Amino acid sequence: MPTDLCGQIERITFTNEENGFTIARVKVDGRHELVTVIGTMMAPMVGEILEMRGEWSAHPKFGQQFKIFEYRTTVPATVYGIRKYLGSGMIKGLGPVMAGRIVDRFGKKTLDIIETDIQLLAEVDGIGKKRIAMIAGAWDEQREIRDVMLFLQSYDVSSGYAAKIFKQYGNQAIAVVKNNPYRLAGDIFGIGFITADQIAAKLGITQDAQIRVEAGILYVLNQLSDEGHVHFPYEPLISKSCEILGVGRDIIVRALGILAADQKIIMEELNGNRDTFKENDKAVFLTRFHVCETGVARRIKTLVNTSKSIRHIDSSKAVEWVQNKLSITLAANQIKAVGWAIENKAMVITGGPGTGKTTIINAVLKIFSRLNVGIMLAAPTGRAAKRMSETTGFGAKTIHRLLEYSFLKGGFQRNEDKPLDCDVLIIDEASMIDIVLMYRLLKAVPTFATLILVGDVNQLPSVGRGRKCPQRYHCIRFGPGGDVGQNFPPGQIQSNCCQCPQNK
Repeated sequence: MPTDLCGQIERITFTNEENGFTIARVKVDGRHELVTVIGTMMAPMVGEILEMRGEWSAHPKFGQQFKIFEYRTTVPATVYGIRKYLGSGMIKGLGPVMAGRIVDRFGKKTLDIIETDIQLLAEVDGIGKKRIAMIAGAWDEQREIRDVMLFLQSYDVSSGYAAKIFKQYGNQAIAVVKNNPYRLAGDIFGIGFITADQIAAKLGITQDAQIRVEAGILYVLNQLSDEGHVHFPYEPLISKSCEILGVGRDIIVRALGILAADQKIIMEELNGNRDTFKENDKAVFLTRFHVCETGVARRIKTLVNTSKSIRHIDSSKAVEWVQNKLSITLAANQIKAVGWAIENKAMVITGGPGTGKTTIINAVLKIFSRLNVGIMLAAPTGRAAKRMSETTGFGAKTIHRLLEYSFLKGGFQRNEDKPLDCDVLIIDEASMIDIVLMYRLLKAVPTFATLILVGDVNQLPSVGRGRKCPQRYHCIRFGPGGDVGQNFPPGQIQSNCCQCPQNK
């Protein structure tokens, strides 16, 4: 059962400015020793009074602790507490000595003086206009933090989320939440539509309010994307949205139109024939996934239509040469695959375990190595990259490492402005790549390079968007003269195209 506890912060042992996690030592009336409290707090200050609700726990190393679920802060009322509060470092340039002078002059009225008539601080030796301005600024900031916390907790927002909200919006937090609480779902990691919807309901936002329905549709599309969908059909999306949001069809349709006008979603015809176009033939994309999907197609088209950097060689002679070098005899389909890899700018090698994909790759690598061209190998996971290195003898990396991903630097460092330094790029276990990562990868592939994707329809699918195949297959013929984006009938396999698992 939750327990209430009240005390004054005596010491802050640790605080994380990023997420607000804090360990503090608190003086509680009736307890001889200081109490250790842990939890998320916004800018905690020594001397503050904490009114906490939480539970006691026993840490195996640090002993008894009080874990905070929610809390409120108030300014101290005693002279001792005020002296500690002002001298805690909350105000730059105001240390324990100067804080002591202020409290000695004004006593219990000190905080009231700062709040209502701060210019009276000039009566204290060593305090001039500049220091008064610094004190006023810091005091206002602390008051804003307390106001935001009180406001959010009055709507049952946890202290952890409250810290994130204040960090994101600062002194505009209350205005943002009142105006559109659904912004929280898009702006703050960990706060989803359901949490924002609960806050909105307590703020009096009705179930059919436009901001709620628009945010709800985006939530539904995001949920569907987590299941692997890059887009979702128009009518089924309306049905799902009506069911989840509890509103009528007309309201959903109107909101979809507004979202499309605001470019938060993209609606695209599926059959490409305006004469026979029906509402149900529309696909609805979240804009970022539409950018990725069309970007993948555009990058592949540019890749196959750009001359390669590798000099032209006779593929039949190269195949004969590599068989002699490796002392192997390739099967007929393997010979075709090696030849296509040499002749074409991009291709897919697919087949089940034991069908000879590794042999093909080793033969291709042997030929390209003989030509002294830049070769790079990668796979979606560290395990796959390690296995690729072991079976080929070439160093392989994860795709994220290949693209030099850095959280601190803002993401992938390799892109169209800083492409990979290679003439040949071979990617294994390509089935695991989702649409977003594929777009990032293709943006970093030099237009003159040769791209080879290796995979197996029975391998693990991607965990992200693009996992599910649409009912209408868009296979891509990569070779010279092929039509990128050409639709092939289900059941028809093209010799060098991306093969949908269902297109057998």
